[in-house]
Amino acid sequence: MARQLRWGIMGCAQIATGSVMPAIQESETGIIGAVASRGLDKSSAVAREFGVEKAYGSYEELLADPDIDAVYIPLPNHLHREWVLRAAEAGKHVLCEKPIALSSHEAAEMAEACRKAGVHLAEAYMYRHHPRIAELREIIKRGDIGDLRSIRGTFTYNDAEDTSNIRFKSAWGGGALFDVGCYPLSAARLLFGAEPEAATVQAIFSPEHDHVDMMASGLVEFPGGVSLIFDCGMWAYNRQLLEVLGTEGRIEIPMPFNARFEDAAFYVHTGGQVKRVEATGANPYVRQADDFAAAVFGAEPVAAAEDPVLNMKLIEACLKSARQRERISLKRE
Repeated sequence: MARQLRWGIMGCAQIATGSVMPAIQESETGIIGAVASRGLDKSSAVAREFGVEKAYGSYEELLADPDIDAVYIPLPNHLHREWVLRAAEAGKHVLCEKPIALSSHEAAEMAEACRKAGVHLAEAYMYRHHPRIAELREIIKRGDIGDLRSIRGTFTYNDAEDTSNIRFKSAWGGGALFDVGCYPLSAARLLFGAEPEAATVQAIFSPEHDHVDMMASGLVEFPGGVSLIFDCGMWAYNRQLLEVLGTEGRIEIPMPFNARFEDAAFYVHTGGQVKRVEATGANPYVRQADDFAAAVFGAEPVAAAEDPVLNMKLIEACLKSARQRERISLKRE
């Protein structure tokens, strides 16, 4: 039997109950030891639903539990910093939902606190753990589509009528770039294997939705003249796509961020032919749980410790560009 990581769930958001908790229970390495909420009634109900032994009516109680090794934080974005820092202080490893913070400064503070505490911190980009990502990277590395020239990424949905949605609260880290734009931005950094040099973004800031960016589109410049062209939105027709363009071909990846089993295939266009690649299917949330545990137990993590900070710097630059209507350079420090 694989070594087990004992998880505490810090909040009962739908992403936790609908995706992450079932995945931890399905994983080879995870056990859910406790669930916490700001109300004991809610955490008790969730604990009963999942057969979890302990329920707490506060996050402090969860962090004080000596039987918990790691916590998963699905709280609203503006609460990530506080509870990552407090989890690190309590000696708990942390899987925190994306985006990890409201700024790169916060992200750097969180990463440093976890480093000093000797705990593993990861940002919950579950799609990175799907095995087809490794397969895509291998195709690119082999040069099957030649030299990379550009990446096109889209992630949109329409939930604009629900004006009470926390994603539309500016002070809470709302907006399309934080919610879904972060996916193509992180994917481009991953597939290019480089950090961006500049960003130019246009956005719709809606007064009806607390002035958050409801739709954004832009150009992100990478070294060597290559680029990401992307759009994201919470006020547009539902769609997802990644296209990786090279000198000798292109790769089209439907459902790049939510694929599991039957929808894991992608298409390689070369020499006038189209090849359907039946990528390995998986539940990326299960893989995320097992990869996180492996990193805690000493394996190389899927993403470097600095990755959340670098991704947050890019999101910041995109937001700044959209607000100021100008190209923003990402300076190297």
